[in-house]
Amino acid sequence: MPHPGTDTFVRLDKHHDHTSAVTATIVGTSIHATRALLSLHGFEPVAEQTMVMVRIDREEPHHAHEAAHALRAQGITVDITPELLDDINTEWTWANYPLHWLNRDEIREVSNEAQKIYDDIRHGRLTIHLHAHDGWTTVAVGTYRDGKSIHLHGENHLRVVSDIYGSPTQAIAEFERLHGDAVRPGPPPATDTERQAAQARVTTTTGEPSITATPSSEPATPKAETVPVYAAGPGDHEALLNDFLASQEEWEKYRTWDDNTSIVNHESLTLRALFDHDAEGRDIKWTLAAYETPVSDLLWHGTATASTPAEIVSTLLNSLSTENAWGRGPSTRVTETAIAEATRPLVDAGWKHTIDGRYITWEAPGVEAAGVQFDAFAAQQTNSPLPTWTVWGGHAVHQPNWALQLSAQAPAALLQDITFELSEGNGLRRIHPTTPDGPALRATQAPARVAASTPAALLPGRTR
Repeated sequence: MPHPGTDTFVRLDKHHDHTSAVTATIVGTSIHATRALLSLHGFEPVAEQTMVMVRIDREEPHHAHEAAHALRAQGITVDITPELLDDINTEWTWANYPLHWLNRDEIREVSNEAQKIYDDIRHGRLTIHLHAHDGWTTVAVGTYRDGKSIHLHGENHLRVVSDIYGSPTQAIAEFERLHGDAVRPGPPPATDTERQAAQARVTTTTGEPSITATPSSEPATPKAETVPVYAAGPGDHEALLNDFLASQEEWEKYRTWDDNTSIVNHESLTLRALFDHDAEGRDIKWTLAAYETPVSDLLWHGTATASTPAEIVSTLLNSLSTENAWGRGPSTRVTETAIAEATRPLVDAGWKHTIDGRYITWEAPGVEAAGVQFDAFAAQQTNSPLPTWTVWGGHAVHQPNWALQLSAQAPAALLQDITFELSEGNGLRRIHPTTPDGPALRATQAPARVAASTPAALLPGRTR
């Protein structure tokens, strides 16, 4: 590779529309050689003098620092902005990282392998034939250009190769045997993280930025449109929690020692909500648990993501404040009558009803994607971590914009309140304006996947 020389200057900076992405602006006579060096460290060109590195594991500052060392070793002057340098010097950890036994370097190794898979798919080196949702995460089967076929497990920075096969025929047949009715054609829908990464790789300027470039104007104020409630924005969950507590004297709130979580108890000590103040996107914001008595086993449980429209969460909380929150005994099975009662508002509103193996689904009739899914298998498991009911909006049930999940013993009346709001309610969604230079991008933290969890394991002991 030609030596770029000492007359080349690179500024590394944080991407202005993506929380972790890094931009590289190149000035000098050796632009092409410098671009080649940066590409070895994950940067991709978006203009002649501008490159961007955006990963699916939020590790861009670490890799940008490595790129800076490599550039300086070639005699290239590198300037790192104070904001990016602060991120480089900040050591952080994944919350609730599932491979908790790994150290930081080992976590990066797992992420790097997931990044390679993601890049191979994106650049056409790996073709995905089929995908499915196994009840926990996304799985897929694909074939590399060299003929090797693989099974994939997981999403984003946790995606790994789970099996290797000698031929596509063998890999596909085994995948269909393992996942049966859950199998769907082609690659799975892009995750929120993948969509944000794709947006960050789109240049938002018509000309080349200079080293001293600054935003030319304040972003336009987003407008709002009225949409069906399941297509609405998340709204303000903090304000929703405070309003609920102000109107319900029988509920009281405690803040945990780290100040990141609030625990909301009903005075009977049989209902509890855990509220994660830091959760964003598809992270779990609300975790609910109900008991027959203060000392009994868990009766039913549920979760709602931070992206769930506030109007739907409000309906859930209001239903919790009535007798609807107290359900059946834990040994009682879900009946057809209970299912019909819970979903009657959807049927009355003309939602599409389908049965696919163990799943019964009701989907919204309009252009906005949303639905309610009942899992007959999970319904037969006592206190199963798998959700029996999944209420979702956007894309598909296994890759939603938001999701609310409830266990088998959640009362039918509670579900009916939610489905009525789904079928009749409206909400507001912000319209992000476009500019002549390109679409406006949203700065949001990369979300975690929607995951089923057992609130009994998450909530503290049931004491005042």
